[in-house]
Amino acid sequence: MRSHHRTTPRTARVLGTLLLVAAAGSVTVGATPAAAPPAPTPLGRVVPAPASVTPGAAPYRITRSTVIRADGSGAGRRVAEYLAHLLRPSTGYRLPVTSRGPAGIRLVLSHGPFGAEGYRLDSGRDGVTITAAAPAGLFHGVQTLRQLLPAAVEKDTVRPGPWLVAGGTITDRPRYAYRGAMLDVSRHFFTVAQVKRYIDQLALYKINELHLHLSDDQGWRIAVDSWPRLAAYGGSTQVGGGRGGFYTKAQYREIVRYAASRYLEVVPEIDMPGHTNAALASYARLNCDGAAPPLYTGTEVGFSSLCVGRRVTYDFADDVIRELAALTPGRYLHIGGDEAHSTSHEDYVTFMDRVQPVVAKYGKTVIGWHQLTGARPARGALAQYWGLDDTGAAEKAQVVRAAQHGTGLILSPADRMYLDMKYTEDTELGQDWAGLVEVRRSYDWDPGAYLPGVPASSVRGVEAPLWTETVATDADIDYMAFPRLPGAAELGWSPAATHSWDAYKVRLAAQAPRWDALGITYYRSPQVPWPAP
Repeated sequence: MRSHHRTTPRTARVLGTLLLVAAAGSVTVGATPAAAPPAPTPLGRVVPAPASVTPGAAPYRITRSTVIRADGSGAGRRVAEYLAHLLRPSTGYRLPVTSRGPAGIRLVLSHGPFGAEGYRLDSGRDGVTITAAAPAGLFHGVQTLRQLLPAAVEKDTVRPGPWLVAGGTITDRPRYAYRGAMLDVSRHFFTVAQVKRYIDQLALYKINELHLHLSDDQGWRIAVDSWPRLAAYGGSTQVGGGRGGFYTKAQYREIVRYAASRYLEVVPEIDMPGHTNAALASYARLNCDGAAPPLYTGTEVGFSSLCVGRRVTYDFADDVIRELAALTPGRYLHIGGDEAHSTSHEDYVTFMDRVQPVVAKYGKTVIGWHQLTGARPARGALAQYWGLDDTGAAEKAQVVRAAQHGTGLILSPADRMYLDMKYTEDTELGQDWAGLVEVRRSYDWDPGAYLPGVPASSVRGVEAPLWTETVATDADIDYMAFPRLPGAAELGWSPAATHSWDAYKVRLAAQAPRWDALGITYYRSPQVPWPAP
């Protein structure tokens, strides 16, 4: 049974030493000394591992007189307000945000070797300063500061503290620009509030891409004005026959805005030409025989296909891509392309040749599952590899050739990065078609060396997909994502030289009290030296 793991209660230790000192014919009774204050979290004990850590001396202590100062842009001030909002409930302090004057915590935008997302965190007795070249860097620096504070800082009621930040300097920037997580809202539908909750969890670990799998055989989850039955009818059910649901355009924009406030970019996916039963059931004219199949609530794959020879198929694709692109300010639009077993190879190539230019027409970059490399990937396209360690040599060679000819890769090997795989045979949720994926296996590999022959510049990053055939609640998401998700984030962010399972598992274990404070129900892997329950 999955259960919420609570932190170990803090136990006070009473030291009672009676000191008898004879002096000048008298006896002095010594008072009981005060307990030593707790040591601050070491600078290096965060996830993802920082690029560089230089410990210092005295820590900074957040007190009721602490002020947060944000220099520069409005975006910097918004990050400061976000930080204050995080800290106020648990500390009970006002933590005013200002743009001038002395401050205990400063957020500074400044030119420097930080890139678009890097930062430097300097901490000492007089305060903490986070410096970055862009607001995203400030935000990521705030996540590091958050992890350096006691886990109780995540609580929504006042806690006693003290709120210490270890002294020293962290200099940090990501290894890869693309650090993603995918949430399948098609097999089981998740509300706007549930997606926002997942976004907050992703942000804590510096993930910057939220891939939403919006359509599949079991459900269509985004309103399309020109094809209204896609959502109204195609979105009416889910795996197991539940109610289903879909996002209105306003709701989708709300998700996009919320993700942007956490410096995540939304990558919407409409899976084509396979995984399309929800669309085929909604409109008979999308089927080659003109007959709509029934809605589907099972979990099989590969049986559906758009009718590649019909003009209406491309009218449909153009309309859907146009409307979705207009809702999505991000760079990417994912067109799926996996498991199209009911589409001939010739038809598959024809379909991709016609649909990829539509994505470009509406200002987006194509992402497709790695089967796209068996067609003709568009210039600048990204292919998302979801094969296994033992995927056949011919299929891997196809991906490698595409990378050598300019196609970028996002690595999501299913037997490493799929969060829906069971941890062990006894795991209640998940699947095991890609194998059993314990925490060490999910972390202990190098994206830069995973596919021999792929140029290093072609690996754009990593993504951890969470398919939801068996996942239906927030607790289910938590249990399958944690503790594997932070490892995926570290693979994308931290330099390869920092990757060490023995060191990582200790840092990962230290995250448990934070998850408890946040109400995250996680899998207590025996591979990790967790604090005693």
